[in-house]
Amino acid sequence: MGPLITQGIINPEWNPIFAFLIGLGFGYALEQGGFSSSRKLVGVFYGYDMITLRVFLTAVLTASIGLLYFNYVGWIDLSMIYINPTFLWSAIVGGALIGLGIIVGGFCPGTSMVAASIGKIDGMAFVGGIFLGVFFYAETYPWLWESLHNATPMGKIMIYDSLGMEPGTFIFLFTVVSLIIFWLTIFIKRKYSNRNLKW
Repeated sequence: MGPLITQGIINPEWNPIFAFLIGLGFGYALEQGGFSSSRKLVGVFYGYDMITLRVFLTAVLTASIGLLYFNYVGWIDLSMIYINPTFLWSAIVGGALIGLGIIVGGFCPGTSMVAASIGKIDGMAFVGGIFLGVFFYAETYPWLWESLHNATPMGKIMIYDSLGMEPGTFIFLFTVVSLIIFWLTIFIKRKYSNRNLKW
């Protein structure tokens, strides 16, 4: 079966509308979860708030297990899902830059839009920085970024293929590791709170 639009079950003209509605829902969920505050995201790096890590781990686990079972019962064909090809060095450099941006600015692109939409000045400044960054990247791409972007192309790779595992085995191990991480976040939060209380 799915993806529904790719198979023609839903008219492709509905794609922007679905994207808009899903974006609204996602933004609403982020705002209700408190992610319009820059302190929420930065809390992961400083150890005082681990909710961001738990939320995104839960999202990854839900999507992974859901796709695995949907594929098993024939509700979705995993071969029809587009996966971005991997370019190793551009992923490493890009990941480091966006991580630095999150630590310095306190937002990721999604949470900055949420903050800006409810009138927060720091969110608006971050969104402005995103537009400036995109403009700078586009203008300097041919002579500054193109060689890095195309370096070490690895095609469409999956972690479980690289590890020589079956998808189900990998998802099971990933779930176990995620549960351990959940426990560690609770431990770190308690240690941080106790340290602040004593001080």
